[in-house]
Amino acid sequence: MSSIADAFDLSDRVALVTGAGRGLGRAIALRLAEAGAAVGCADVVAATAEATAAAITATGGRAWARTVDVSRRTEVDDLVADAVARHGRLDVMVNNAAVIVDSSVLDTTEADLDRVMAVNFKGVFFGCQAAGRVMRDQRSGSIINLASGAIDIATPGIICYSASKVAVAQLSRTLAAELAPFHVRVNAIAPGWIDTPMNERHARRPDGTVDPERKRAYVEERGAKLSPMGIPGEPDDIAFAALYLAAPAAKFVTGIVMRPNGGSTMPI
Repeated sequence: MSSIADAFDLSDRVALVTGAGRGLGRAIALRLAEAGAAVGCADVVAATAEATAAAITATGGRAWARTVDVSRRTEVDDLVADAVARHGRLDVMVNNAAVIVDSSVLDTTEADLDRVMAVNFKGVFFGCQAAGRVMRDQRSGSIINLASGAIDIATPGIICYSASKVAVAQLSRTLAAELAPFHVRVNAIAPGWIDTPMNERHARRPDGTVDPERKRAYVEERGAKLSPMGIPGEPDDIAFAALYLAAPAAKFVTGIVMRPNGGSTMPI
């Protein structure tokens, strides 16, 4: 690398982002594309995947959309195979797709547990397997898994979500050790409190629409409580972390859980 620009240049890279239709996934896809990567925007909702891809191509970037249910192994395998068929390689895999269920430990149903683990853990596991095999054979690549700040604290009311993210963090460390001899890097990101559409569930009106003022107040209140900085994070705070882990700048970084969280887990 001869310059800072080279260290973050992805113009010869091919990336996939799951859950790319909104929130963190959309922000990550946009920033990877801005750095030059060709980005496959995958989401279970076709319209949102297409909207993210369209936003990239509208500014001269390279992108395509895929409708994928990450809880289905065959669909994840097909997603990766399609990227390789299009571009001959896969350099970056961002396993971001996730769901959340609000429930205490004692009230959680088996169906809720199965649904969250199927998307949040098995979906990441399938993505790691499919991308990892390609990257192992090409002896290069970066896998980035989205964990959560919930891995470090007690999380009353969202046990399925936090447990799934703990599993993602451990998967990331283990796979990093297994793929290191092949120069494939695997890292996780554990975001703190971020203003994303996932928080809309706390601001829904009786008719199902979202009250934007109520959502804003909720996000700001939680940000003030959870972060010593007193503010919530933004999707770009996580997107830039992912960009770093995807880029040549991080060529010696593997097996870490990065915590962009406004200091919420540091001892005070």
